[in-house]
Amino acid sequence: MPYPAKTNSEEILQVALELLEQDASSLSMRNLAERLDIKAPSLYKYFADKEALELALVEEGALALYRTLEKAAQTLKTREAFFAFARAYIEFARERPELYTLLMTKLTPATQDSSGKMLWNFVLKLISKITRKPDDTAAAVAFWSFLHGYGVLERSGMFGESGPKGGLEVGLEAFLKGLPKSR
Repeated sequence: MPYPAKTNSEEILQVALELLEQDASSLSMRNLAERLDIKAPSLYKYFADKEALELALVEEGALALYRTLEKAAQTLKTREAFFAFARAYIEFARERPELYTLLMTKLTPATQDSSGKMLWNFVLKLISKITRKPDDTAAAVAFWSFLHGYGVLERSGMFGESGPKGGLEVGLEAFLKGLPKSR
């Protein structure tokens, strides 16, 4: 008779996410197994190695970010959605810095699966509505780069004690004004 499993992939991911968000350096297969009260080799039935676990966390992170952005922008007109999207993006980076860092480190065209593609397509769709240019990849890349750079600078403390003083809004307004519109 087979023994019942002491865990499952969903529980493993949840605990791994908790470890990651507490302290990214504590995320290891050994620490994860210890937290789950199982032996480390048991984890390998679910994830081949730490890299596979991290990629699963990236998928979860991309989905969480997508849901956050969609919720913020879904019922608004285009301009308002643009600003709500940007604020929600920055707030996600602030509130979940370790997950955000892992997501931005590991989410590449080679590793993107369903959630990563949904996230990219959401950015692309929003920007394309503003520029009225289908699949405006250049503008979407510029927008995402601006938000990412802002988030990284904020997290690193580069804005100093006084903070960014409305820098996000100024940057977003400038970005909107600089976007060429197709007619």
